[in-house]
Amino acid sequence: MQNLPRKKRGKSRDSLIYLLAIFVFMNFGVAMASQEVIYKDTRPLKQVFEDQKKPDKEKSENKDTGFIYDPRGKTDPFESFIAKQEEKVAKKEKRKPRTYLETVDLSQLDLILILIGPEEKRAMVRDSKGLGHVIKEGTAIGTEGGVVYEIKEGEVIIREEFKDFRGRTQYRDVAKKSSSQSLE
Repeated sequence: MQNLPRKKRGKSRDSLIYLLAIFVFMNFGVAMASQEVIYKDTRPLKQVFEDQKKPDKEKSENKDTGFIYDPRGKTDPFESFIAKQEEKVAKKEKRKPRTYLETVDLSQLDLILILIGPEEKRAMVRDSKGLGHVIKEGTAIGTEGGVVYEIKEGEVIIREEFKDFRGRTQYRDVAKKSSSQSLE
């Protein structure tokens, strides 16, 4: 502190004195506070309803039913709807695949041929191993439970069933387009 100029030494000393004065006044204020505890008597209880003042005989004669809440069919406001949704998803069990096409994802299948005849429509898909499979309308295909919904010229539409965030059943159509010509 000796090396500082004279003006700076005075400012730091003044701020120290101000802090000390504030500290002293705060401690005296606490020490000077009254230590006396004041006790008050409790108030008498108020009558909330007039029916409580009447004798029991009058209550039974003039009984007004008023509004009665019936919770049946209403949602519980304190129950989590997210937990219910997770329970539904956990309960949903995917059925066991019955055919090889139900174990293959749709992205691994290529549509190579479409046959449209007078009586029925058929198509051929190739999997990632290079094996060809003949499909027709109603054939189960894909890991998401898809079914061949429609076979038309140039494409096959596969319909998958899923549940939306509200738990309602929705359908998603996936179109597989043919890279080659169709045969009629």
